[in-house]
Amino acid sequence: MTPASFLQYWWRRSLSLLGDLRLAILLLLIIALASIAGTVIEQGQPLSFYQTNYPENPALFGFLSWRVLLAIGLDHVYRTGWYLTLLVLFGASLVACTVTRQVPALKSAQRWQYYCEPRQFGKLALSTTVPHGSLRTLAAALSQNGYRVWYTDNQLYARKGIAGRIGPIVVHASMILILLGGILGSLTGFMAQELVPSGSTFHIQHLIQAGPLAHLPEHWSVKVNRFWIDYTPAGDIDQFYSDLSVLDATGTEVKRGTIHVNQPLKYAGVTLYQADWSIAAVRFRLNQSPVLQLPMAQLNTEGKGRLWGTWIPTKPDLSAGISLIARDLQGTVLIYGADGEFLTSLRQGMSTQINNVTLTLTELVGSTGLQIKSDPGIPLFYAGFAFLMAGVIMSYVSHSQVWGLVTEETLYVGGRTNRAQLAFEQELVAIAAALQAQTAPQTAER
Repeated sequence: MTPASFLQYWWRRSLSLLGDLRLAILLLLIIALASIAGTVIEQGQPLSFYQTNYPENPALFGFLSWRVLLAIGLDHVYRTGWYLTLLVLFGASLVACTVTRQVPALKSAQRWQYYCEPRQFGKLALSTTVPHGSLRTLAAALSQNGYRVWYTDNQLYARKGIAGRIGPIVVHASMILILLGGILGSLTGFMAQELVPSGSTFHIQHLIQAGPLAHLPEHWSVKVNRFWIDYTPAGDIDQFYSDLSVLDATGTEVKRGTIHVNQPLKYAGVTLYQADWSIAAVRFRLNQSPVLQLPMAQLNTEGKGRLWGTWIPTKPDLSAGISLIARDLQGTVLIYGADGEFLTSLRQGMSTQINNVTLTLTELVGSTGLQIKSDPGIPLFYAGFAFLMAGVIMSYVSHSQVWGLVTEETLYVGGRTNRAQLAFEQELVAIAAALQAQTAPQTAER
């Protein structure tokens, strides 16, 4: 065996193995199970989370501890090497199946030849004879039913629904596009979260997850022009908004938009979503001082609501002060003394006397919580699903073939289809009945 024939032999064997339906089903099952695990198990959490929720004793199901979970990458399933390998193998299986099965089936459907002998019609699933039938009349009837017809003086071939043979190929191509989109997103996509005070400019830095080939945008930044919250009459949050500007390397605004929940801002393949909010700082004046600003920190309320607080000194030597507590951005704060006693409440723009100092509340500064995502595979996903829907619809189209032959004043008609057998039979029987009805008067005259 020559090296060329040896390589050709193994190439065919490899295609045959990859194109095996049983292998494709097995790979699809493993991918489905891995995807379920990636959905059920929280992804991208810190080590302490998995140590708390997946202890070694007792281990979940007797074996799934945090060590096992991290060792096989179940904390980031969709970016593991073994998961991407499964996607590549499944894609290769689809390609092999398309090359070895679907493309030859399409070529076979496009190849045809006239039937030359009446005995050939006996091999068809449906056939009949029409005495003194006209081949030209049969051709006209088939054309009216959507067939493409070729015929000579005594032979005819017609077909329709070739799209039904193309449909499976389109379905396979769509699945390959979806797999490529998933692989591309896993390798080059990223997700980040930023908590940015109103009026600040930021670069994307705080990554939650990122592919090994991901690149963060370096030549543009985002400015939060303003962040605000709309409240209902009852005091509950109705919606929160961020007015954002995308700035190029020189600080020039290249795009601006106001985002809110379910209304993101997109730029250069990066999408910024409104995800959360916080209180960043309080601005105030003491007596006739300039406007001062102190940061506010979120307090631990053990799940009983969200509160932010800060401490404001009322003496230059920091020996005395007050605590400010806020629960929202509606402009009201609660003031507590050094011993924790409630002193008063204060609204934005108003003043109060505390410890012989006039405190004026100027503003509560909000922070917008942004979730930032980049997934270059999304266009491939959309294209893949569009092709998938088109391919599924095309696959339901019946590929029907009809042959005709005239010998000794007898018209032989036969055909076959790959689906909708009953409808095809009814169609062909109706055509044969119409031909017989047209030839009956001619026979009677003779």
